[in-house]
Amino acid sequence: MRRLLRWTLAALALLVLHPAYAHKASDSYLTLEVQDKRVSGSWDIALRDLEMAVGVDVDGDGNITWDEVQSRHAAISAYALSRLALSSDGRICLLRPGAQLIDHHTDGAYTVLAIEATCEETVTALDVDYRLLDDIDPQHRGLLALRHGERTMTAILGPDQPRQQLTLAQASSWRQFADYVKHGAWHIWIGFDHILFLLSLLLPAVLVYRDKSWHGRDSLRAGAIDVIRIVTAFTLAHSLTLTLAALGIVTLPSRLVESAIAASVIVAALNNVWPVVDRGRAIFAFGFGLLHGFGFASVLAGLGLPPDAMLLSLVGFNVGVELGQLAIVAVFLPVAYWLRNGLFYRRAIMVGGSVAIALVAAIWLAERALDLQLLA
Repeated sequence: MRRLLRWTLAALALLVLHPAYAHKASDSYLTLEVQDKRVSGSWDIALRDLEMAVGVDVDGDGNITWDEVQSRHAAISAYALSRLALSSDGRICLLRPGAQLIDHHTDGAYTVLAIEATCEETVTALDVDYRLLDDIDPQHRGLLALRHGERTMTAILGPDQPRQQLTLAQASSWRQFADYVKHGAWHIWIGFDHILFLLSLLLPAVLVYRDKSWHGRDSLRAGAIDVIRIVTAFTLAHSLTLTLAALGIVTLPSRLVESAIAASVIVAALNNVWPVVDRGRAIFAFGFGLLHGFGFASVLAGLGLPPDAMLLSLVGFNVGVELGQLAIVAVFLPVAYWLRNGLFYRRAIMVGGSVAIALVAAIWLAERALDLQLLA
């Protein structure tokens, strides 16, 4: 039984670390507006993703210019529209590409492709079939914001859920709340930097540091109390800055935020190898949690907040993030406590895992601060 639990924890660590080698989860931003039979909007797609799909760097010098994007406009439009289908009442809406612009997101340059569709009848429910990069990047997600009058609906699309039907009839505020809970929970699971930061703080929760080495705690209750303090501090901090940023009260440069989040993961992980902060990890979690809140806000900005249920949707997204965190804690804590006294946990998981996390985060930091692409 003990050996089985060891392998379970090792597998959990590998599952977390494997996708963490991505610089940032690949996203596109699809914004649509429905007016009677007409659907119009824009589609923001990362140039690095289009380079993989259709090739945009014409001269192969590693630097994509506006002239190169313009020269590949037809290929980009054809590829994008071949991966998106809109329909209403079972009838396909005719999609047409429009002009193309360039915009910058937190993770680099994006093409902004204007799109327009005409349906046969007035749209009452829109079916969206989204398959962008489904054969290239299984982690890719499309963030959809659909506007109709004063109402904004959102959805997350990807290889595991390529189709969604959005009904234009007014939904209850509680339905929108539930949708944003789902978005928040999903984001914490694909926000690998947030997960690794949280795990770095949780790894020592079942241990105590004395005589210059780690030792297993005597009771699960003590470890649980430590976890509650850390998660509560992290939650309070990122909830505060998420709210301030989402409401436009405080904003920070995206590159600074993303770089600081990567740095926070490094510091938290190395603190497990060379402990400087032990009893004060909750304060540590609060301080860096403020930065992570701005990171959560960047995703919420892509989804948008519905004007008719802004506060409730914001709370729902935050609740979803917390539920995602609690799911991680619920799996991690009992297994970690069971293994706490073994060398496998204290050396392979605690020290070795922390070093691996720090190395991954160091690559993130270099990519984000210097605008490099070190990992595919």
